Amino acid sequence: MIAMMACGMSYAQQAIFQGRGVTSPEINADKTVTFRVRAPKAITVQVTGDCIEGRTADMTEKDGVWEYTTPAPVAPEMYTYNFIIDGQRTLDMNNVAVNRDVASLTNILLVTDPGARSDLYAVHDVPHGTVSRIWYHSDSEGINRRMTVYTPAGYETSGKKYPVLYLLHGIGGDENAWSELGRAAQILDNLIAQGKAEPMLVVMTNGNISQEACPGETSEGFRIPTMMLPKTMEGSFETAFPDVIKFIESTYRVKKDKAYRAIAGLSMGGFHTLFISVNNPDMFDYIGLFSAAVDKQQKDAEGHPEIYANRSAKIDNLFGKNPKLFWIGIGKTDFLFKSNSDLRAYLDSKSYKYTYLETEGGHIWRNWRIYLSEFTPLLFK
Repeated sequence: MIAMMACGMSYAQQAIFQGRGVTSPEINADKTVTFRVRAPKAITVQVTGDCIEGRTADMTEKDGVWEYTTPAPVAPEMYTYNFIIDGQRTLDMNNVAVNRDVASLTNILLVTDPGARSDLYAVHDVPHGTVSRIWYHSDSEGINRRMTVYTPAGYETSGKKYPVLYLLHGIGGDENAWSELGRAAQILDNLIAQGKAEPMLVVMTNGNISQEACPGETSEGFRIPTMMLPKTMEGSFETAFPDVIKFIESTYRVKKDKAYRAIAGLSMGGFHTLFISVNNPDMFDYIGLFSAAVDKQQKDAEGHPEIYANRSAKIDNLFGKNPKLFWIGIGKTDFLFKSNSDLRAYLDSKSYKYTYLETEGGHIWRNWRIYLSEFTPLLFK
């Protein structure tokens, strides 16, 4: 038994200390970035990521350590990357910063400069809010479900009531997506500390109405995350959304009026945002569509098709209620660009007022972090 324990401890220590002495990634003084991985038996090693020109670059080996340095400085931003060792994609085991996006795992690299937008994604010495994982009962669906709630710094002791932003994720995501991939807590902490955003609650729901919570943290056990889930865009989530508002307004100190409620979402979450708001025109004064999948409802599916019927008339009714902000953001190469352009064309034909931001790139978290950092300073003014 002692021998077995000793072997186990030895194996654990080997796993912990493998690669010790290798620094990766390293942000150099000139803002170039060096990646390293110890792989003495490898034949080919590459680094692949959105900070690499051409997406993938060959690494060179010396004494069993493979290395690559970007030929030019890397612009301030949050990036993701992996290694490819002899054709097998793998994580950088020397970098503990890892994100899960649906079923993909990638390492994270954050390059910042004072004043750069990416500085909002970093943790600074400012008052910090609290991020909680909260369970509630959905009366509409008859199950217990989880959400993530950000409360601003001082909430616990202030005695004040706060406005609320309901922030929705895309298909394949869950209630952890905005806090982990979107850096929502860091963005809110920093904007509030700078006086650019009002202190607010941010409620990040699970938009997959058939799920209790994110994979691995439910009574179903450790299931592989997938985008192929039932009841995502057939009206059930929109129909059940009042359960979320009812729970938040009975649990937290919040202001219970449309002037103090905002809703925004990316991709599928933008789709949900549009149809929740047009079907409930007295619910939100602030509405944000981030790369919204506005025309992607599940056809011929059971659910609540009435949610999607008469969209134009419902949009007319919503704007008849004079929302304070209707905000649209989309990347120039996003596959949803045309459907968003068509929506804007309808709004323009009616002379409805909205705010529009067009960015570089496509359907990516880099854009959605930008949209959140632009949208939140406009709320509750």
